[in-house]
Amino acid sequence: MPNVTIYIPAEKMPSDGNLLELTDQCVQLCTGILNAALENVHIIYVPVRHGRGRSAFAEIKYRLEPFRTKPVMDSFMEKLDEAIKRNTGLVARIRCFAYAAPAIHARN
Repeated sequence: MPNVTIYIPAEKMPSDGNLLELTDQCVQLCTGILNAALENVHIIYVPVRHGRGRSAFAEIKYRLEPFRTKPVMDSFMEKLDEAIKRNTGLVARIRCFAYAAPAIHARN
């Protein structure tokens, strides 16, 4: 963890180059601001049929840690918002969900 999933309308999916840039920036935010180990960072883009709301949706799931305070998460979301706008041209709704370590059951 963290897992970053960005849902983008299929017809507005950016080029591979833009997604590569966004991936690199997401990795930097996760390893820098969230202090995540590189091998634990997962980033995926899901093409969707847009129904209503913001043109993109970013969902971040991460392990709850004492150092991931509200100010840290606010900074992370602000910089993620900028990265998404810069690389996709879309305004995303961003939601972060923290999970306590004992509540996480994982494989691989």
